[in-house]
Amino acid sequence: MNQDSRGTVSWLWEFASPHKGGYIASLIFATLGVACGMVPYFCVAQIVLALLRGETATGFYGLYCAAAAGFWVLRYLFHGISTTLSHKSTFAVISEVRLKLTKKLTRLPMGYLLDTPSGRLKNILVERVDSIEPTLAHVVPEMGGNILVSAATMAYLFALDWRMALAALVPLPLGIICYMGMMGSYEKRFANYVDKNKRLNDIAVEYIGGIEVIKAFNQSASSYEKFTTAAREAAASAIDWMRSTLPFFSTAMSVFPAVLVSVLPIGTMLYMSGSLPVDTFLVSIILSLGVMGPLITTMSYTDDIGKVHTIVSEVTSVLAQPDLKRPAALAKVDGYDISLENVSFAYHEKTVLNGINLKIPAGSVTALVGPSGGGKSTIAKLIASLWDAGSGSISIGGTNVQDIPLSQLNSMVAYVAQDNYLFDESIRENIRMGMPSASDEEVEQAARQSGCHDFIMQLEGGYETCAGGAGGHLSGGERQRITIARAMLKDAPIIILDEATAYTDPENEAVIQTAVSKLVEGKTLIVIAHRLSTITDSDNIVVIENGRVAAQGTHSRLLESSTLYKNMWDAHKSAKDSIATMTTKAQEVLV
Repeated sequence: MNQDSRGTVSWLWEFASPHKGGYIASLIFATLGVACGMVPYFCVAQIVLALLRGETATGFYGLYCAAAAGFWVLRYLFHGISTTLSHKSTFAVISEVRLKLTKKLTRLPMGYLLDTPSGRLKNILVERVDSIEPTLAHVVPEMGGNILVSAATMAYLFALDWRMALAALVPLPLGIICYMGMMGSYEKRFANYVDKNKRLNDIAVEYIGGIEVIKAFNQSASSYEKFTTAAREAAASAIDWMRSTLPFFSTAMSVFPAVLVSVLPIGTMLYMSGSLPVDTFLVSIILSLGVMGPLITTMSYTDDIGKVHTIVSEVTSVLAQPDLKRPAALAKVDGYDISLENVSFAYHEKTVLNGINLKIPAGSVTALVGPSGGGKSTIAKLIASLWDAGSGSISIGGTNVQDIPLSQLNSMVAYVAQDNYLFDESIRENIRMGMPSASDEEVEQAARQSGCHDFIMQLEGGYETCAGGAGGHLSGGERQRITIARAMLKDAPIIILDEATAYTDPENEAVIQTAVSKLVEGKTLIVIAHRLSTITDSDNIVVIENGRVAAQGTHSRLLESSTLYKNMWDAHKSAKDSIATMTTKAQEVLV
């Protein structure tokens, strides 16, 4: 569904409709609260009229004073109940919208997630979703209640004397004109403010993520021009937004309460002409003062109304993105062999894969190698359904992956990338994410089989050691081994290692490769490796170059038949020899 095909009200109704009972009750109590707030004005009018009549009974005045006080208390009681109900419903809506967004992210193609900075997504998930609160919690019940009571009070004034009612309304169009002046460019300026703050969020996340480089090259927040410019633009957009609205808003707030400017002279002339009774005049004065309070409250919400379209558009820009198209019903999968038939894929108009044909038998070990940027990782991501192929088909067990529900496919494939993420939880819980129901013993067994139990036990807290944000408390190699343990615990029939040992040293990589070879017996393993020595025993090595299959076969066969592979192997051996020579010389110097 296109983002613009639905209006703001439609989206808000979808968000709020599961809790409409709470909002209706909130509106009822808000209306009662505003109505109770009007009763004291009626009481004051009766007291003034009684004084003019010469009423001397203290009980009369005591009754009306008690009624005014009682209804004033009820006003705040009903307002509190209304606010409690609306906020209870609204915070439930905010929670549900956030859950919708996070679930939506799992169904979106990787292309969208790569194109959208994490700071922007964080801004939408946190700030923008929170910004829905004033509209649902305040505008819906309180604005509705104030409008209803204001309309009822004005109807009563018209019943008393239509001329005085019109006199009381004289400031209203002037105030509305001021608001129209404010709202003329409000949405545009607020949208600019939102955009500039999104950019600031994006760059702030980038700044924090790159702080090591910034410090290493003696950069600071003030000298890091990109961050400084974004901060200044965000501040300028806020000032521009406020500067364009405050004069109109202040004028409107001065005009609305000025009912006596019109009511007093008009009422005086009508009274002096004999066409307006004094009691009607006095009641009109008092009620006109009372009716402006609810109207001013109503108008004060135009600020939130002006923001809501931009806010909802930000949130729904994610929700309205097209999902990876997958069925809901479980698919029948006959085995775990993988087939790619004439698969092509382009990213931002750049062709990455072009006519890939590949058969990966179930239970085999297939390695993808080739020059950087050739399309190896893209093939792995397409098999794991992180993206959809532009053309051609990918099947598992004879079933097209696009006909397999994501939940079913995710249970079949364990994908370990070069930069797998660790959460700010204990190492034990990070591994357990591979199988949430796993016992502590099963978690530790997976760690042993993946070759990371020993280094975990050397940590101060062992398995209870916190990994830190994004696994920052661990080295790159340690993070990779934890993610491999997580994938092994998942026990999926298809395992994809996308340069998953890139950060490990050769000794540890050999340990991991030995562990993986034991764990994947009877499973389908796809390996993308930058060290060719680790994949020489693969059943099939596929050489990918410029988005095509340049050659495939066993290691020995490719050394004979593929010039590209032989050159890669020679370069790999040369690099290993150079490292060994440098290590030996370093050791001699140390000795």
